[in-house]
Amino acid sequence: MPKKKPQKKIYVLDTSVIIHDHNSFLNFEDNDIAIPITVLEELDNFKRGNDTKNFEAREFTRIVDKLSAENTLQDWIPLDKKGSRFKIIMNGKNAKLNAEKIFDDHKGDHKILNAAIALKEEEKDSKVVLVTKDINLRIKAKALNLQAEDYNTGKVKDVSDLHLGKKQIENLPSETIKEIYEKGYLDDYKFLKGKEQNNHYYILKNGKASSLAFFNPIEKRLDRVEKISAYGVIPRNAEQAFALHAILNPEIKLLTIQGVAGTGKTLLALAGAIEQRRNFKQIILARPIVPLSNKDIGYLPGDIKDKINPYMEPLWDNLKFIKNQFGEMDKKHKQISEMQKNEKIVITPLAYIRGRSLSDIIFIVDEAQNLTPHEIKTIITRAGENTKMIFTGDINQIDTPYLDEHSNGLSYLIDRVKGNPLYAHVTLEKGERSELANVANELL
Repeated sequence: MPKKKPQKKIYVLDTSVIIHDHNSFLNFEDNDIAIPITVLEELDNFKRGNDTKNFEAREFTRIVDKLSAENTLQDWIPLDKKGSRFKIIMNGKNAKLNAEKIFDDHKGDHKILNAAIALKEEEKDSKVVLVTKDINLRIKAKALNLQAEDYNTGKVKDVSDLHLGKKQIENLPSETIKEIYEKGYLDDYKFLKGKEQNNHYYILKNGKASSLAFFNPIEKRLDRVEKISAYGVIPRNAEQAFALHAILNPEIKLLTIQGVAGTGKTLLALAGAIEQRRNFKQIILARPIVPLSNKDIGYLPGDIKDKINPYMEPLWDNLKFIKNQFGEMDKKHKQISEMQKNEKIVITPLAYIRGRSLSDIIFIVDEAQNLTPHEIKTIITRAGENTKMIFTGDINQIDTPYLDEHSNGLSYLIDRVKGNPLYAHVTLEKGERSELANVANELL
């Protein structure tokens, strides 16, 4: 009996998917892609500005413009040799179900629903699926008997099993602990049972005796990790020592540090960067601007500097903390002030470095959990010679409406790059800010 040919799917993409990744419509294998005309209208509202969503909107409209050069967009346009096709669909007011009437609202989401419903009635031999990052829109679609799903490209399936970058190994022979202290490394690491991973960190224990170590991918051995300070910042626990070791290791070009508030992610990254100031031309500390209640920062009073300063204040606080460990007449205090004056240390919104080639720079991206996988890739591809990139964040504290712990760029980066010899990751779990902050993280 011949195998039944699988039913072809038509994926209807909404605006949230396009501004998440302008190339998203190319990631659906041999299935067809339909874009409601309302999406084009909404993208038009995003075309001006320096934020990532503005860039994604502009890039997508350029692609559609090329596709329409020799075709009408209301007919199916071949996308590739696999048989995938693309077209723009109308709002479908004449469909049997009318979302605008059902929900008593003429908003864009309901026009997109109408377009998908009309397409489902028209293309009876295909399965029509609405793809959106908006969970409320997915629920509304399903209430109207329309299949809907999240955009899954780049999603991490199981964050509970996300790479931690560290491991504790108990009950090792006392000779093993003694050897790593005496030699500074271990050639024999059979106790890892062949599961060693490049730049992975370990706590080696024998009763009360212990040593910190990491797997050196160049020498293929376990090197001892010592607790060292950076510009007055001293690690308070093993995981902070691991993070600072990775920050100061010149062989590690890409580093992620994940952890809850108060674990010292940004402070360690900045202190470690300043400690290496002679090896780089500039230290750039950047973070994405995620406005309160998702309003644009334009509604805030003042000039552009006044608008962005509230979002950059946590970064300035870390710099002030490092400076204030030294007296105003102290050499190290003066060095930091001089670096700020000469723009050797720059704190800036992430959107302001778009398009730059980042060479001879330590580039620290704070709150990286608020970036998409596509944004993370775009940033890393800007790295030039002698550049080190550090991404810090907490995957459980996401401020953007269309990302979660599975789909954000930080989770994606940790999951995809683990094991690469240029990369290291450390998860910080122990809060060191204060006892009160720890209570909030544990109990609230």
